Amino acid sequence: MNKGKVLVTPRSISTGGHPALDRLAAAGYEVVFPAPGKQPSENELIAAAAGCVGYLAGVEPISAAVLEAATSLRVISRNGVGIDNIDLPAARRLGIAVRKAVGANARGVAELTMAHILALTRWVGLGDRAIKAGAWQRRKGIELVGRTLGLIGCGHIGRLVARFAMGLDMKVLAFDVVADAAFAPGEGFAWAELEQVLAGSDIISLHCPAPADGSCLIDAAAIARMKKGAFLINTARAELVDQAALAAAIESGHLAGASMDVFRTEPPGEDPLVANDRVLATPHVGGFTDESVDRAVETAVDNLLEELSSQ
Repeated sequence: MNKGKVLVTPRSISTGGHPALDRLAAAGYEVVFPAPGKQPSENELIAAAAGCVGYLAGVEPISAAVLEAATSLRVISRNGVGIDNIDLPAARRLGIAVRKAVGANARGVAELTMAHILALTRWVGLGDRAIKAGAWQRRKGIELVGRTLGLIGCGHIGRLVARFAMGLDMKVLAFDVVADAAFAPGEGFAWAELEQVLAGSDIISLHCPAPADGSCLIDAAAIARMKKGAFLINTARAELVDQAALAAAIESGHLAGASMDVFRTEPPGEDPLVANDRVLATPHVGGFTDESVDRAVETAVDNLLEELSSQ
């Protein structure tokens, strides 16, 4: 018996599928891929949403227009933890449940964050590009021992990053809107206010949602409070950072460099910030590991089936 359609959009599974999706078919749902291998547009989502009772969603924007077109939709299940790409007031108004895969990709994102920190502070990307172009370009890096890593957001991902950094003999200052005093991984770790993290860190890594009001958490004023020569790592949300202010800070030398795995437009195209040789960029691969994808899809399917069976 066909119980309706389930829309599936995450790029990590929209071309090759995933064994967990077989459970949806076995339960009587038709799985629909509106834009295999790419992030679907609003128009593609609106066109595909008719008759869908479930939606296994990626990071694409899910607007009120999409939700209003999905007149049969009962649940959106993210294959990650971030839900700020969804118009939540519209979902609540329409009675659509929103579920997330808490912690499913934390390890993948945390390990990529450490890769960014190491690659950026030793200019791995610059050296790699130069050698492949037939040049020999060296830029002096820094060692991490004794340096302070500032974490803005210290949930599942931030806590793993804290432990990894302390394993490299770094100190860690962490800010979170809900600081958990029970998390105290060692003498080198301390909870702090946001201003202290900004001013006291050699490297700052972002692991929090973007502000609900649409403002940038890391704007020109926040960057001005950072140490001269500091590095900024963003594997969380592109909307957290004022790109123009970041570019200006790197050009002026106030910041030594930055790295990012997330972009306002993906792919970012010919963005001068991305082209800067003091910027390391990866194509949104934080949770794109075999293990993270498996955990996220399994959890997202569990959440879908649980929600659909309970309604």
